[in-house]
Amino acid sequence: MATEAALEPDIDFAPAEALIDEYMHNREATIALLQDVQTHYGYLPRPVLELVSKRLELPYTQLFALATFYRAFSLEPRGRHLINVCTGTTCHVRGAPLLLDALERECGCKAGETTKDGRFTIETVNCVGACALAPVMVIDEEAHGRLTQAKLKKVLDQYE
Repeated sequence: MATEAALEPDIDFAPAEALIDEYMHNREATIALLQDVQTHYGYLPRPVLELVSKRLELPYTQLFALATFYRAFSLEPRGRHLINVCTGTTCHVRGAPLLLDALERECGCKAGETTKDGRFTIETVNCVGACALAPVMVIDEEAHGRLTQAKLKKVLDQYE
């Protein structure tokens, strides 16, 4: 099925078309559709959101609102590995700000950004629920606790 969004040369729309077909008759699952789209593309590309909007006959603004309301979604490409640094009270008190500073220096980018080589995206979260391990950093759903600036590089080196 050819669509106007398919004119975007860098994006393969076939996976999006297949996902839309899968969710076509279940509008209550729009968030699940967006999650699957993001899983495939690594983020929610605008042309794909436009395709979803057109095919499901949903206003683009509604999809954009969902994509920007939920922090799990990203409208920008993310790195191969997502780093979440806990900045909750316990982690803060046990050195999370210093850890975050060291991480930003090591990666060469700030929280909310992706490294130039596309290896990591750094984000902060309010709590990961692992206060006993504070300060905590989660990389691709794997928690690394009791971190120090000295241990940071060793942890990052595990993720090539």
